[in-house]
Amino acid sequence: MRWISEEEGDGAGYDIASFDRDGSERLIEVKTTNGWERTPFHISSNELAVAVGRRTEWCLLRLWNFAREPRAFELRPPVDAHVALTPTSFRASFL
Repeated sequence: MRWISEEEGDGAGYDIASFDRDGSERLIEVKTTNGWERTPFHISSNELAVAVGRRTEWCLLRLWNFAREPRAFELRPPVDAHVALTPTSFRASFL
């Protein structure tokens, strides 16, 4: 297991590189909130791109109620099958 976001920074599209029991690669993006399980969270366009490009390896580990009694569940791509994706920022490029 490697904590990619700690070792290399937060740009790989996942936080942890690990392996499943069968030895296949597992890329884990962790999203944590103190709210309930349906509390909105932010996900980057890069994280979504990795979820699409490496669909079989990538998963999102959703931690919630973190400060009181942490709970977790896993979401597999396609991400938009589980959550509504709402743009919250835009990149401005010169025309």
